[in-house]
Amino acid sequence: MATEAPARGGYLDILLAPHAARLLAGTLVGRLPNGVGPIALTLFVRDQGGSYTLAGGLIAAYGVATAVGQPLLGRAVDLKGQPRVQLPAAVLSALGMALLALTGIGHLGLAYAAVVLAGLFTPPLEGGLRALWPSVLGREDRVHRAYAMDAVAQEVMFTVGPLLLTLLVSLWSPAAALLVINLLGVLGALAVVLSEPSRTWRSAPREAHWLGALRSRGLLALLGSFFFVGLALGSITVAAVAYADDRGTPSVYGWLMAALGLGALIGGVTYGARPWSGAPERRLRVLVLLLAVCYLPLVLTPGPVAMTALAALAGVFLAPVLACAFIVVDRHAPRGTVTEAFSWLVTTFGVGSALGSAAAGPAIELSGTVAGFAVAGAGGLIALLVLLATGRALHVPVATEQPPAAPETPGAEPRHAVGAGAPTSVHTEKNTH
Repeated sequence: MATEAPARGGYLDILLAPHAARLLAGTLVGRLPNGVGPIALTLFVRDQGGSYTLAGGLIAAYGVATAVGQPLLGRAVDLKGQPRVQLPAAVLSALGMALLALTGIGHLGLAYAAVVLAGLFTPPLEGGLRALWPSVLGREDRVHRAYAMDAVAQEVMFTVGPLLLTLLVSLWSPAAALLVINLLGVLGALAVVLSEPSRTWRSAPREAHWLGALRSRGLLALLGSFFFVGLALGSITVAAVAYADDRGTPSVYGWLMAALGLGALIGGVTYGARPWSGAPERRLRVLVLLLAVCYLPLVLTPGPVAMTALAALAGVFLAPVLACAFIVVDRHAPRGTVTEAFSWLVTTFGVGSALGSAAAGPAIELSGTVAGFAVAGAGGLIALLVLLATGRALHVPVATEQPPAAPETPGAEPRHAVGAGAPTSVHTEKNTH
């Protein structure tokens, strides 16, 4: 088979590919309800006269339900296809939030049931998009660049989403904003599942196993590390609030979070602008090391201007770490479990972030703001230690542990996803350990 010419144009080359822009935009819009969920719930509860404690309880219930639902729905997508799972899940999730918006917090049992419904059926669009990239883009280098673009796009969503929510609240009310955001989520999911790549995508045949994707030791190692990456990021959000309170300037918190996102954008764009050779597992260890090193200076807590610069530095390696991790997931997920595997990464990262936020609070109460940022540094270092300690599990991808497949070709698809008429040969980076 003739090889394709090297890709040109960076992210523009990806976005100009058929269906790519629609899938990316639809996924981002479809994920809006989950992306702004905690903020939307807080504003809604406070508008209803509820306490911050109640808001925190509903957010926790929503987060736990989402963590449980993502891998289960991801497995269902691998078994049944995207349209039969993603769209019904999006509708049920939106109905849960609509129930809360229309009934309020007067009946706590109903309020909790509504957010649990919404969280449990949050569609795994994030994992679904990563499963679609191979059939849409074909060449491995373009898929890897798309992973980096995906990580950058997340930062855009987490910046634009809260602004959109705030605008809707100012125009109408928190309840109306909750309804509109979730309606947009359904429309985003609809845009994805009606596309040809989503309709024709099928997961590769899978071995029946109750553990699903979790039977991969390499994937378990990655998830263990990313729990602590999430913990580090979650602790920063709480420590930044404490820092702003110490300075007596609440707006400083916004600047720190914006700088963190800007750093991630810069890092993601830079990382995706060039091809990378060698084993991604080795590259991931280097990136996590750099991420941890950039978290450590936050404990200095200098003045607001310098602290904003440190926050930007802390964000630089987040998107590259995520993009590289997506490649590692594809290499180590057992055949036919790619959506479930990506969903486990989302879940583990989210749980780690929630626990990081919870851990930073007591640390700040006992030892001050510096201790909150120290949690972030410790989380980054432990994430690195996990990768180093599990090097043997990450050494050989699943693809090389299985019976030999067809010879690899530059235009082949990853072994996990099968599009209409697409090849199914192994498609991974060569292991250079």
